[in-house]
Amino acid sequence: MALPSGMFITGLGTASPTQRYTQRECWGAFRESALSRQLAPRSCALIRKVLTGDNGIRARHLALNSLDEAFDLTPDALHARFARHAPLLAAQAAQRAMAEAEVQPHQIDALLISTCTGYLCPGLTSYVSERLGLRPDALGLDFVGQGCAAALPNLRAAEALLKSGRVQRALSICVEVCSAALYFDDDPGVLISACLFGDGAGAAVLTASPNGQRRVEWKTSAALLCPESRDALRFEQRAGMLRNVLRQQVPALAAEHAGTVLEGVLTGSGIGRSQLRGWVLHPGGRDVLAALRQQLGLEPRDVRWSEAVLQEYGNVSSASVFFVLEAARNDSTPGGYWWMSSFGAGFACHGALLEVE
Repeated sequence: MALPSGMFITGLGTASPTQRYTQRECWGAFRESALSRQLAPRSCALIRKVLTGDNGIRARHLALNSLDEAFDLTPDALHARFARHAPLLAAQAAQRAMAEAEVQPHQIDALLISTCTGYLCPGLTSYVSERLGLRPDALGLDFVGQGCAAALPNLRAAEALLKSGRVQRALSICVEVCSAALYFDDDPGVLISACLFGDGAGAAVLTASPNGQRRVEWKTSAALLCPESRDALRFEQRAGMLRNVLRQQVPALAAEHAGTVLEGVLTGSGIGRSQLRGWVLHPGGRDVLAALRQQLGLEPRDVRWSEAVLQEYGNVSSASVFFVLEAARNDSTPGGYWWMSSFGAGFACHGALLEVE
């Protein structure tokens, strides 16, 4: 069954802070901090287990000049961190994507940016447009509140703009400064979150016609929203700060919903599972990837790019799938149909069928 042409990803770019910290370095900084004497002994033991054990993460890139800054937990300090680093990381990723696509700033017709780790008004599109030198009449759309899942709905919005014919080139960006959403208390989910997330941005130049050395075409997509599971994974506001809610059932939820979305798209498109050659999966964590492997019947090599991104960067929230897609595309992955999936707060799950040459 021939699928209609969708849109083309003609340039990819990622960016992360230059400051790289190993998990053991993070444990050492926490152990010496005043916070370690304020939390319960059981909480400190959990942090030690996560940061020094085999949890699939070796290091994270954080917008911190030193790890001591991680314990400056006032609303003003956290907001200042987001306001400083989110526009910078977003622009860096965008510049790399535009360079690969051989696109100049004046050729971008629309800029779509997703984030969940901070808030600016005017939104990030104002600051990033200025940094990139985009045209004043380029459409700017800011998306918030979609958590780790945000990349795919962002890309779907760009697809709609391209199909309308009013936009010829769109720039899609996801940027997260997770170190600007740090929070500590004795809740296990809060503590694991502090040990899991990193900072970074991913960007894609999107067009209605192909370009570039390796063609990546967005064919079709689908989504699933399950509000009854909303409280398993979300942000809440506490003391003027973002506090991550992370429950134990998240890996099972992610795997179940990812399987449902995949089967729906394959059935509707007439594509068989055996035709899928690449898997671009959000690396939510070691247990999430294990649950996805079991649910989707994948081999270890199918998740190697997700595991590599998780190992070096941690969970970069919405930007993660850009990192994984870039790694897969740059590797010797066979062409054909690839499956890309993201999931997160809501509880929401998204999937997209790509065709790669």
